[in-house]
Amino acid sequence: MYLSRLFLNPASSRVRRDLADCQEMHRTIMSAFPSLPIPAASARENFSVLHRLEADRRRRKVVLYVQSREKPDWSCLPPDYLMDIPAEENPALKSIIQQYSSLQPGTILYFRLRANPTRKIDTKTGSDGRRRHGKRVELRRQEDQIKWLRRKGEQGGFELLHVQVNPMVPDVRTTPEKTQGKFSGQRRSGHSLKDQTLTFFSVLFEGHLQIIDPAKFLSESLGKGVGPGKAYGMGLLSIAPPMR
Repeated sequence: MYLSRLFLNPASSRVRRDLADCQEMHRTIMSAFPSLPIPAASARENFSVLHRLEADRRRRKVVLYVQSREKPDWSCLPPDYLMDIPAEENPALKSIIQQYSSLQPGTILYFRLRANPTRKIDTKTGSDGRRRHGKRVELRRQEDQIKWLRRKGEQGGFELLHVQVNPMVPDVRTTPEKTQGKFSGQRRSGHSLKDQTLTFFSVLFEGHLQIIDPAKFLSESLGKGVGPGKAYGMGLLSIAPPMR
């Protein structure tokens, strides 16, 4: 498993395009991985690609974190896509599988997660005897968002100890022609199909967790990510030693 850190160049037209459209960002990221004769969404799952965009306000930089099972080749990016930072490696890439595989039950970690907290509605069994897949709606109350994360922790091998929720994280957007309305937790804006965009709600969670089941934590929470919207910058669970 690999973790990449890229400082993006805001002067690049390609970067500005990708920051304005999460589907374009997804395509740019996936271009660093081998082509497969399967849909893009399946390719992301095949390589376990997760990513998160952040604003490093202290250094006034836009940072892209990408986690993947396959080692990416960032040479595919346009020449001006990354900032020229002589004092830092850009992009930076490291293997994290050994570090993650050594995690033990009871270990307490600091975590950071940008996620799309939702719940399913309209899933009752129909007259034909089939259970409807239903649709997802956004969880807007902080209490519900934290409960959602606790449930994800129970399913993913960890216990939530302490969490702060930042609801001011910008939502991500793309055009309906590209997503065809398939992603949950989305809202439409605009009056005509041409002018419409799809907006994907997101929340930033930060806090401390305790590992209960290391194998499940590694394969599910870290490897597969948390919650829906993984192709659009949600679900990457970042961990570090606990903050004092």
